[in-house]
Amino acid sequence: MDFPFQIRKIIHVDMDAFYASVEQHDDPSLKGKAIAVGGQHRGVVAAASYEARKYGVRSAMPSKTAMEKCPHLIFVPPRFPRYKEISAKIREIFHEYTDLVEPLSLDEAYLDVTENKKGMESANEIARDIRRRIFEETGLTASAGVSVNKFLAKVASDINKPNGQKTIHPDRIESFLEELPVEKFYGVGKVTANKMFTMGIFKGKDLKKKTLEELTRLFGKSGSYYYHVVRGIHNSEVKPHRIQKSVAVERTFSEDLMDDQQINEKLESLSQELHQRLQKNNILGRSLTLKIKYKDFSLFTRSITQEEYFSSPSQYLETGKKLWELRPFDKPVRLLGLSVSQLNTEEKKQVSVQLKLPFKEFEKD
Repeated sequence: MDFPFQIRKIIHVDMDAFYASVEQHDDPSLKGKAIAVGGQHRGVVAAASYEARKYGVRSAMPSKTAMEKCPHLIFVPPRFPRYKEISAKIREIFHEYTDLVEPLSLDEAYLDVTENKKGMESANEIARDIRRRIFEETGLTASAGVSVNKFLAKVASDINKPNGQKTIHPDRIESFLEELPVEKFYGVGKVTANKMFTMGIFKGKDLKKKTLEELTRLFGKSGSYYYHVVRGIHNSEVKPHRIQKSVAVERTFSEDLMDDQQINEKLESLSQELHQRLQKNNILGRSLTLKIKYKDFSLFTRSITQEEYFSSPSQYLETGKKLWELRPFDKPVRLLGLSVSQLNTEEKKQVSVQLKLPFKEFEKD
């Protein structure tokens, strides 16, 4: 049987409720309880434990909404240095199996194990071994998806969460995708899913009936992506070195800000912090963006790009003030942020050998 895509062995590892699980692990009194990592007053939920998710609490949800859904919710302040410490341990485990590791965030990554350091033939077994090692060395659980490309592995990792694993074997790809609800396709958000529903597209088999021309007309550039992934085609390689495109700092305030002097003080503090982050990693950027979130949660961003790189806190501050003057509204401010993009980092080309392997290399569930 011929397949219109290259056969690789890709694993997507995704930690289970990472930030919340770390807090429950480090503080046993929190185990089995509904907890949210984030600020209880005027903040947002950074992560929610599975106990909290049963009540509809989700990441990026305003804390007030989360409390309404789950009145007994326990808020825990985030400890990012601790999360980074554990993430580094997990990545060390990944690199014992392959150097082709592409981190997506602190708690998830793609691994290409087509060729691996352990000489293991089964990608399914490698994923199980990695999950076992993570639990033994950190006390945390991870879920994994295994298939022939990044898209399928990503979709698979979400199927048996938490602490589960799913392999999509090459000869099951077509039937799997045809029955997969479109909202489960990685890259299809709520808005797009609702648009598809109005068109009678509910599962992969419905999406597959649409021509490339139809999907491109309906969804623009994303249409080509949908056309190919519903057929199991996704040729993006695992890239070990993801290039950082921006560096950002932001603050949510306990009380709304209205006074220009207060804003200037916060911008000065943000400028100092942004400079320290950039300096630590030897990064410069030519574009500065100011982000403002108002009391009513409306959002405003505005950028300035210059030919020379920004290089000092005073430059960030003065430019931030100019951008502040361009704001369209005089409303109470709950969040300010500064970010730098168009960085001086250059992408390094990675040379990797991708082999076409016989399908028997994949174990079936």
